[in-house]
Amino acid sequence: MSPDVVTPDAGSARRLGEPLPGELLDEGERLSPDELRQLQLTRLRATLRHAYDDVELYRAKFDAAGVRPEDCRTLEDLARFPFTTKADLRDTYPFGMFGVPMESVRRIHASSGSTGRPTVVGYTQGDLDVWAALVARCIRAAGGRAGHKVHVSYGYGLFTGGLGAHYGAERAGCTVIPASSGMTARQVQLIQDFRPEIIMVTPTYMLTLLDEFERQGIDPRSTSLRVGIFGAEPWTEEMRREIEDRLDLHAVDIYGLSEVMGPGVAQECVETKDGLHVWEDHIYPEIVDPLGEEAAAEGELVLTTLTKEALPVIRYRTRDLTRLLPGTARSSFRRIQKITGRSDDMLILRGVNVFPSQIEEIVLRVPAVAPHFQLQLSRRGRMDHLTVLVEARPEADTALRGGSAAAILQGIKDGIGVTVDVQVVDPGTIERSAGKFRRIKDLRGAPSS
Repeated sequence: MSPDVVTPDAGSARRLGEPLPGELLDEGERLSPDELRQLQLTRLRATLRHAYDDVELYRAKFDAAGVRPEDCRTLEDLARFPFTTKADLRDTYPFGMFGVPMESVRRIHASSGSTGRPTVVGYTQGDLDVWAALVARCIRAAGGRAGHKVHVSYGYGLFTGGLGAHYGAERAGCTVIPASSGMTARQVQLIQDFRPEIIMVTPTYMLTLLDEFERQGIDPRSTSLRVGIFGAEPWTEEMRREIEDRLDLHAVDIYGLSEVMGPGVAQECVETKDGLHVWEDHIYPEIVDPLGEEAAAEGELVLTTLTKEALPVIRYRTRDLTRLLPGTARSSFRRIQKITGRSDDMLILRGVNVFPSQIEEIVLRVPAVAPHFQLQLSRRGRMDHLTVLVEARPEADTALRGGSAAAILQGIKDGIGVTVDVQVVDPGTIERSAGKFRRIKDLRGAPSS
C-alpha cells in the first residue's frame, strides 16, 4: 500500500484531522513569501498583457483608465487597473471575453442565468490542468489522501461544482463517486454501500442528507464519512458545529466561483479550520470597500487570475464579504476569513443592514428548531417587512415551538436591531435544494391576497 494512503480505523471519531505531511506539499505550497511575490508579479504582468492584447473589453477598459500592462511594475500597481464585474461577462455573452481562439477551448461552463443572462467561462487544456491541481491541493489540505473515496454531491453539468470536484479528486489519487445532486434517498444508500471517507457538497444539501439518514433510522455518526468539504454558498460556524456533531466528521470550507475558475480558489486546512488559504500562486486577492473602489481592511473580495488562458480575469468583484489575514497552516498564502455574507444578499430593514448569516447564527442556537429556514421579504404599507420561517424539530411540541419563536425574535432584535415576524413551521415544510439555496424569498412584487 502506498505510504500516503490512510486507512480509517472503525469506531474512531474524526480520524483524518492530521496536518499534511511536508512531503505531500506540492511545489507551489513550498514557495517562500519572497519566491511567491516574485512569481505573482511575473504572472500578473503576463496576464495583464494577455488580457490587453487578446480581449477587446480589457483593451477598451485599460485605455479608458489610462493604463497599459507595462505600467504594472509592482503588485501594488494592480490597484491602478479597472475592475471586472458580472455585468461585463453578461454584456459580452457568450464568448466575448475569451482570450484564445475557440479551437483552443476544451470546456465551457456557465452560471444558471436565473437573474439574467448567464455568465459563460471557457477553459483551455492548461486551465483544466491547473484547476484539477488546485482542487487536488484543496482535498489534501482538507485531510483527503490518495486512496480515499470521494462522494461528489455537487451538481454536474454547466455548474462548475461537480466536474471541478470530480477531476480534482481524481488528480489527488482518490476514487470518485459521481453522485451529483438530487435523489437524496439513493445518495444515502450509496454512502452506506460504497463507504466513502469524503463528501463534497453544499452545506444546506448536507443538512438534507442528514435528515434523510435519520428518517431512515440510520445514525449519521455511524457512517464512513470523515471529511466534509462544503462550498458554493456561505455557511456559519454554528452550521459547522451542527454538521460535525451530527456526522462526527471534519467540516471544512472550500471557496470558488465560476467567473474566476470554479471550486478550488481557496481552501480551509483541516488542522486549523481558521479561514481559507487563497492559492496565491494562481489567484491574487484584494479587499475593497463594497460601496466604492478603495482598498479596505474588511469588505468585498476582489480576485485576479494569474494563469488563466481562455478567460483571464482582472480584478473581479466577487460581492463576497470578508477580510485578508496572514497565513497559518500554509504560511506563504494569505487567508480569507470564512465568508458568511454577500453584498448582494444584504437586506436593509428600517436602515439596518441584515445578512442571512446573522439570522442563521441565531436560529442554530435554538435547540428545538431545525437548521432549515427561509426569509420572506414583503411590504407593509411603505415599509419592507421580514418574516423568518423556521422548521421545528420533530419532537418539538406546541409549547416548545412558541418558546423557540420568541427566542429567535428576541435574538434578532437584540443581536441585529430589527423587529421581524417569526413562524415555526412543521418539519419538512421549507423547500429543500440539491444545489445552492437562496435564503431570501422576495414577495414584495407578489399580488396581495
